[in-house]
Amino acid sequence: MLQVIGYAAKEAKASLTPFSFERRDLLDHDVVIDIQYCGICHTDIHQVKNEWGRSTYPMVPGHEIVGTVSQIGSQVMRFKVGDKVGVGCFVDSCRNCDACSQGLEQYCSNVLTTYNGIEKDGKTPTQGGYSNKIIVDENYILRIPDNIVSERAAPLLCAGITLYSPLMKWKAGPGKKVAIVGLGGLGHIGIKIAHALGAEVTVLSHSPKKQEDAKKMGADNFYTTSDAKTFEKLEGYFDIMINTVSTDLNLNQYLNLLRLDGTIVVVGVPEKDAQINAYSLISARRNLAGSLIGGISETQEMLDFCSKHDIACDIELIPIQKVNEAYERILNSDVRYRFVIDLNSLGKM
Repeated sequence: MLQVIGYAAKEAKASLTPFSFERRDLLDHDVVIDIQYCGICHTDIHQVKNEWGRSTYPMVPGHEIVGTVSQIGSQVMRFKVGDKVGVGCFVDSCRNCDACSQGLEQYCSNVLTTYNGIEKDGKTPTQGGYSNKIIVDENYILRIPDNIVSERAAPLLCAGITLYSPLMKWKAGPGKKVAIVGLGGLGHIGIKIAHALGAEVTVLSHSPKKQEDAKKMGADNFYTTSDAKTFEKLEGYFDIMINTVSTDLNLNQYLNLLRLDGTIVVVGVPEKDAQINAYSLISARRNLAGSLIGGISETQEMLDFCSKHDIACDIELIPIQKVNEAYERILNSDVRYRFVIDLNSLGKM
């Protein structure tokens, strides 16, 4: 068993504290990764607080992992020691279902999440990237392009693919008008990707404070949703809208901003279920859809796309000792635009 150190929540809503644990044994197709950086996703906070009711403890969060291969199993073909690699939101799947056969492993009913899951041995809990090492099957590891700085690449493994997948699925590109709802960890990378795809990009934010940032990232337009006139002016305007926020919104207001056959894609998860006015849908044959990260092949495609277009996340790098402070700041929307933990700060515990 591999001895590992990290930070964990020992119970629901507890602060993260130092934690030593064991990873499973290295198998023939496994890779040991020395973790250098791990992004903080809002999902980590939901899970630590057990807001979705499925959390197990002790829990080491983190699914935006970048590091270096330090050891490989006897049958590994895709990676070698020293390679710069990443791990996203899941580390295995059944490999046999319709979703897996289509490269959509994220929708596999037996997908194994990077943390808060149970390994295929039925007993070993998966633990995430707020730690110094991880063992993952080579088929669920991503290759990080050399020209993307490691710490700025980390959030691409969740935030990046969460926006890339729906933008590709609903064909954002030249001639398409795309709205990004919310300018945070997800929204800011959505702007960059949609702009690189050639779409007209509009940001809808509750506050005007981030307008200058949005324009620098590639937004063509910026509107504040606290102004009721925004919903009048933009009625029937957009082809695609990506809702990134985790707070409760009146989705009917936003549906009315879609043109004929327009689609709003939900990628943020609010605490309460939305109430939808059917007429908002049928009056212009509008679509309400959802999207969950991406499969391994699409995530690699996204990384290569970001490499080609010089796209990376805007981050604030922190030592792991400030992770609890970072959680509070995220809840107060006090980050531009993604916290990333420097795991070199773990040292020896």
